[in-house]
Amino acid sequence: MNEWPEGWSDDNRSGNRYGQGSMSDRPEGARSMPHVQRRPAPPRQRPAPPRQRPVPQQPAGYDEGPQYDSGYDSGYSSGQVYGGGRGGGQGDGPGGGGYPQGRPASAPDWRRRIKIGALALVVVVLAVSIGTYFWADSKLKREVDLSKVIERPEGGDGTNYLIVGSDSREGMTSDDKKRLHTGSAEGKRTDSMMILHDGSNGPTLVSLPRDSNVEIPSFVGSESGKRYPGKGRTTKLNAAYAEDGPELLVRTVEFNTGLRIDHYVEIGFGGFAKIVDAIGGVELDIPKAFKDKWSGADFQAGKQTLDGQQALAFVRTRHAFTSDLDRTKNQQKFLAALASQTATPSTILNPFKLYPTMGAGLDTLIVDKDMSLWSLGQMFFALKDVTGGDGTSLNMPISGSTGGNLVWDKAKVKQLVEQLKNDDKVTVTDN
Repeated sequence: MNEWPEGWSDDNRSGNRYGQGSMSDRPEGARSMPHVQRRPAPPRQRPAPPRQRPVPQQPAGYDEGPQYDSGYDSGYSSGQVYGGGRGGGQGDGPGGGGYPQGRPASAPDWRRRIKIGALALVVVVLAVSIGTYFWADSKLKREVDLSKVIERPEGGDGTNYLIVGSDSREGMTSDDKKRLHTGSAEGKRTDSMMILHDGSNGPTLVSLPRDSNVEIPSFVGSESGKRYPGKGRTTKLNAAYAEDGPELLVRTVEFNTGLRIDHYVEIGFGGFAKIVDAIGGVELDIPKAFKDKWSGADFQAGKQTLDGQQALAFVRTRHAFTSDLDRTKNQQKFLAALASQTATPSTILNPFKLYPTMGAGLDTLIVDKDMSLWSLGQMFFALKDVTGGDGTSLNMPISGSTGGNLVWDKAKVKQLVEQLKNDDKVTVTDN
């Protein structure tokens, strides 16, 4: 049966007919195309969809290729080739047409890094601080035993330090002694004595002139343990130190004032000069020029920076003044300036200045057995506040003299001691 349209035969399919191409060099004319009626095609059988796998996230800008009509079934699931496993499809690997595998790199977690860095910094600071504390604490010479002091007065509010500057030449070379004009005397004597009260109403610094006329009370020898009865003997205050050392000095100060001493601190000539040099000198305003061949002092009036040798000459000078009270005023002034210029961020936070300064002072510092490094630090910062804020400085009130020794004003001394014991604001003034 011929299925071709009417007018067509097998012969019509041969030759230069439409649809078979033409060998002519001239174009064919338009022809009418009879409508061909075809049988409907059977419906396409869709294959069963494969098991779905997770679709990896595509990077931005990825070209997904041509978009098909929603009714078209390409036989592909979302980006996966049928039958393709991991690493087995034709699109896998570099240069393939498949989708890239794996997750894109995530951004650094800066918040976590900052936390770890901060924690590491805290650990380092704590380790250095603890190491410094134990290093400095081990250098303290705890040689004074205040438990040997007998018949002590009751304590009051606040903390009382007895600060002593001795003329000890321990550790000094012959060149040091010559440079610092200290001489070569054996032993040691007290060159300056001060009571520092650290309380809630601000620190108070009271100088005790070494020529103060005091009574030597009964005491127990620091070395022998023997008891020596009091005989009412009066002498200069610095004689107590020369007779039996720091313990008798504390006993004498407590007996003549009625004020309990909580801690004892002593520094020699060499250590004092080294501290000043370690911080690069101390700036001081000297109101009046003076010279003293005995101490090596030679100062002009005005602001100037004193090195270790000059500082020692400044606090030791007494022959240039009419009274030892002038020297104690200079000592107070310099000590407060030294503390103020040392307790600064430029020194405390700079290890190249902090360690030499601490080392220079601690090497020659002598304290009582109960003194902690913390208490020493509190004393130092109290000294800094003496000339600022609520700080007060004065000489022990004097009422006259006897045999060249200075006599304390008993009424003022009693009032001063009561104010210190009660941690009241000091209103007593010196003469």
